[in-house]
Amino acid sequence: MTSIRFAFRNLALAAAATLLCTSAALAANASATADAQARYRQDMAACASGQSNQDLAACRREAKNALAEARRGALNSAPDQYQQNALRRCDAHQGEDRIACQARILGEGNVQSGVEAGGILRKSVTVTPAQ
Repeated sequence: MTSIRFAFRNLALAAAATLLCTSAALAANASATADAQARYRQDMAACASGQSNQDLAACRREAKNALAEARRGALNSAPDQYQQNALRRCDAHQGEDRIACQARILGEGNVQSGVEAGGILRKSVTVTPAQ
């Protein structure tokens, strides 16, 4: 009789713990979904106002795809990851060109940016003596 009570009590505790964990996970997911929905509405408003510098169909498609990625938990913005990706693109160069590429990514030289231009232009000038 006592072992049945302990077994029932352990089962009840396990069920309660599962319920608590599930509700916490659902609450976190609901918050992330609400944030994603808010971002989607902002993106769609930017599309409608013409502030996105994209045609309307492409802008809406990008907003829809970003919402889908956010719902899957695959959409994140990590500035350090962006810099690592940019530095990896310098691997296409060899020797001094690679060093100069990495220096530009790390902030040396002149940096110009603009959404209209499509990204960031990094420029540096290296003076070499005449031979």
